[in-house]
Amino acid sequence: MNFQSRVLDVADELCGAEGMLSAAKEFLDRERYSARAQDYMEREKEATSLWWYDVSVVPGLLQTEAYARALIDNRIPPLDEETVEERIAGRMERQSILTERKPPVGLSFVLYEAVLRAPQADAEQLHRLLEVGRLRNVVLQVLPFERAIPAALMGPMVLVETRDRERFAFMEGQFASELSADPGAVSRVTERLSMIRTQALGPDESARFIERMVDSRE
Repeated sequence: MNFQSRVLDVADELCGAEGMLSAAKEFLDRERYSARAQDYMEREKEATSLWWYDVSVVPGLLQTEAYARALIDNRIPPLDEETVEERIAGRMERQSILTERKPPVGLSFVLYEAVLRAPQADAEQLHRLLEVGRLRNVVLQVLPFERAIPAALMGPMVLVETRDRERFAFMEGQFASELSADPGAVSRVTERLSMIRTQALGPDESARFIERMVDSRE
């Protein structure tokens, strides 16, 4: 919890506001994320299952703090220091979805090989991927260069299912993002993710692939 959130909780208690002031923390939390990602973040909080494919960066749920900082602190145009720290803190807090939800959230990640070969993906980050991949509720796969299909080169895709059995497709680009509950869009993303998963290495083989990359960097 950040300083502003704590202030709201203390003020709520001192004023006897019965939660009215504390409720404003929702608006502070939304400021931790870019405007185009805020709606997705709300769905992620409600997720019971999540499929994620990324073609260029490690998904935020799997990033080390150093990796997150390298991305956020070097954004163009640059962010002010306070916003950088808020965004990093928000990204780290989101990772509670990995281990703290009950019942556990089913999580499936496929990473294109280019993600692992980027300079930001140092040994610490690769070890983090191996650690998360051992969780019982997580499936982590690698899509090697030679197994890529056209759908795998079109950008990142996320499929979210919520507690209310709603399904959302999220696609993020450099300048625009789209969160859609349209059955057609959800179906297309589901089909593409399914095809990518079948082409990717299995979880055990993916772990060995990442381990070899760790050995080459240490």
